[in-house]
Amino acid sequence: MREYLLVLFCTAAVTYLLTGPVRKFAILAGAMPPVRARDVHREPTPRLGGIAMFGGLCAGVLVASQLDNLSKAFVEGSDIKALLSGAGIMWILGVLDDKWGVDALVKLGGQMIAAGVMVWQGVTVISLPLPGVGAVAVGPTQGMVISVALVVIMVNAVNFIDGLDGLAAGMVCIAAIAFFLYSYRLWYGYSISAAAPAVLFSALLIGMCLGFLPHNLHPARIFMGDSGSMMLGLMLAVSAISITGRVDPDLMTDRTESQTATVHALVPVYLPLLLPLTVIALPLADLLLAVVRRTWAGKSPFAADKQHLHHRLLEVGHSHSRAVLIMYFWAALIAFGTVAFSVTNTGRTVVLTIAGLCLLGIVVLLIPRFRPHAPQSVQSFVPPRYRKGRGAGAVAEEERSQQPRTPAMAELSAKDKELLGRLGTGASAVGGHERGRGAREE
Repeated sequence: MREYLLVLFCTAAVTYLLTGPVRKFAILAGAMPPVRARDVHREPTPRLGGIAMFGGLCAGVLVASQLDNLSKAFVEGSDIKALLSGAGIMWILGVLDDKWGVDALVKLGGQMIAAGVMVWQGVTVISLPLPGVGAVAVGPTQGMVISVALVVIMVNAVNFIDGLDGLAAGMVCIAAIAFFLYSYRLWYGYSISAAAPAVLFSALLIGMCLGFLPHNLHPARIFMGDSGSMMLGLMLAVSAISITGRVDPDLMTDRTESQTATVHALVPVYLPLLLPLTVIALPLADLLLAVVRRTWAGKSPFAADKQHLHHRLLEVGHSHSRAVLIMYFWAALIAFGTVAFSVTNTGRTVVLTIAGLCLLGIVVLLIPRFRPHAPQSVQSFVPPRYRKGRGAGAVAEEERSQQPRTPAMAELSAKDKELLGRLGTGASAVGGHERGRGAREE
């Protein structure tokens, strides 16, 4: 655990230290697109935060290669090399998009190429463990299709939620922590070496997010851009692929000596890709809703709009920071709830706890709709905004009426008072003024 924490902290530190210089570079390079209609921020903000994240990733991998226990992963498999090559392609594609803009179809093709390169280097689903059946082997073509599809879905899901300050980095960090806990338990608790790469990838991902978040929280000083969001989605997908389909249920049965215990311990693995999908359940739901919404309206699925989940939270009445925290809460509830259900033997306790937290989350979600009103008997003693039946206009009018009034003449200067006294009021004043003006004109 200490070596993984060391890698995590080194990755976070390098990412944090690089983000400041990268921000200055993005400003000089002109990577500050104007504010669009669908944007939430009000001022142009530099992008290219993915450059700092990629630097943190490389630093974390370098540190891991020098540690005794973690260096074995560099020799025994090609997962780390595949991760760096795929992340490098995705990072370059994102940098080009942040600076000059890339067509949506070209971007999709680049994502598939990055996924294909990793599959070619061995990061692919080999089998799918099914309940009551066991590990079902998949052919090379099927494994490639599943792996590429998972990468593309993860990348676009993370990219879709990158709409509020700190939202994408925070939610990916929560997902990575859940994945780290689950994969570490398989690796350390059950001595399954196939889960070791997923533990390392999750630690790297947590470090990248934690190092970038201080610069990206509201109000953000820099955005990660597509160079960061697509790379985070790819790393999350690689973590899922490296553990899903590579953990043999028979090994778990040998460790637990019970088929029932094995099924319970491998709940996220027995249901194909359940854990990877639950840790990004909200981004995935946002992605599916956006595709359906745009297709139903006759638009391209890649057409941008302002109807994502985080936009709707702002429309309800939540502040920017509260909307982000609400998304954090639901992401953590779904991800850690799934991990907790696979760890504990008391499923009823987990279900009741999750139900209680869901109720709390719904109450917080509906806070802007809640309008507290004082009882009728005490309404005369409370501020106007808490009085029943008082609209915003009535409250503002009453508050203005309670302010001390200043006589109209007191607001005039001495010269204005003299002119008003000379002119008088009403029609006679107007007539006299016009007669005077006529005399002057003659």
